[in-house]
Amino acid sequence: MSRENKQSAFAIWISLISNIVLTFIKFSVGLLFNSPVLIADGVHNAGDVVATGAALSSMRVSKQPPDEDHPYGHGKAEIVGAGIVAIILGLAAIYMGYHSIKVLFEPPHNASVIALVAAAFSLILKQVLYVYTMSIGKKTKSNGLIATAYDHLADVYASIAAVIGIGLAMVGDYYDITLLSYGDPIAGIVVAFFVLKLAVHMGKASVGVLMEKNVDSEKLNAFINLVQSVPEVKRIDRIRARDHGHYIIIDVRVGVQAELTIQNGHDISRHIKEAIMNQHPDVEEVMVHLNPWYKENG
Repeated sequence: MSRENKQSAFAIWISLISNIVLTFIKFSVGLLFNSPVLIADGVHNAGDVVATGAALSSMRVSKQPPDEDHPYGHGKAEIVGAGIVAIILGLAAIYMGYHSIKVLFEPPHNASVIALVAAAFSLILKQVLYVYTMSIGKKTKSNGLIATAYDHLADVYASIAAVIGIGLAMVGDYYDITLLSYGDPIAGIVVAFFVLKLAVHMGKASVGVLMEKNVDSEKLNAFINLVQSVPEVKRIDRIRARDHGHYIIIDVRVGVQAELTIQNGHDISRHIKEAIMNQHPDVEEVMVHLNPWYKENG
């Protein structure tokens, strides 16, 4: 296993273990001290455990080399895993919102210092995990790990809202301000909104890759400039580039002088591939098609 793969595997295992621990803490404290936002966040973390497991499985599949049935590799397994994470986040957000709204119609619960400490601990841990996991995900070009990092970010939002909500509820209890006593469930509704928004963003990104969406225009223009830097290329007839998980596949058609030999054409194709792949290590394959170009046709 390469060093980058080991880093990815370690990061995802840390995420999985952390989510299991936080799920236990939030459920226990939330149920013992009647904190709706912690119970809802505990459900979110339980979903995180499943989502992280899906990300771990998809990352393992995506690292497998191409085979007869999958000649382009297994990179999109990570995209499928990211899509599963998005679905789980969306379902967790809907549950959190429903649970919090339901609590608004009940007598307010007394807030607890222990619930506040649990939420604060989750906030700090999840912020550290988000920064660490995102760093490794970007370094290793792992969409599954990046999806897990965004999952941690959703937990950061949830924990911030929980800290504020529980804190307001404690103030409301102390000063007998009924409105502030409902800070806990109101925070849960805010959390649900941000988590749902993040789930939609992740889902759209996953669908875009699965539907063979072109890479962003900035990256595509960079590829175009590199192809044009090869002296023998007279024109670019078409260029397409798509994400395939943690790597990119490019398909380019260029016009070259019609009088060139097959050997010349082979060398030009190699130069195009080298020009792109030397500058972009995340490009796994460049498929080049040569079209004849005649000077009189421009």
